[in-house]
Amino acid sequence: MSYSDTFRDHLAHPRNAGELADANATAEESNPVCGDRLRLSLRIRNKRIEAARFLAYGCPPTLACGSALSEIIQGMPLEDAMKLSRKEIVDAVGGLTARKQHAAALAIQVLRAAVANTE
Repeated sequence: MSYSDTFRDHLAHPRNAGELADANATAEESNPVCGDRLRLSLRIRNKRIEAARFLAYGCPPTLACGSALSEIIQGMPLEDAMKLSRKEIVDAVGGLTARKQHAAALAIQVLRAAVANTE
């Protein structure tokens, strides 16, 4: 399976990459099997994600999923963000093979960890 145009666009032009200076929720999670890591920084106010930034280390799907996640959750109420699924991240990047869906699972895992770490 070749990657979708949407996937390739996230790779070429990652959304919200980098650190968020005034983050009040952060987490970094890794996949112990492949070694991919995803760091997420959020600014949460009034139960809404005002801003999101990510850093990805690993395979291209991890970068694309981090980019898509940050784009999806920015401006989203926390309650809705916590309902996001791996499938929604996979769909947001235009699909992933079964072998690469661990990247979408990592994105959901780091989101939940960051929200749990809200200051």
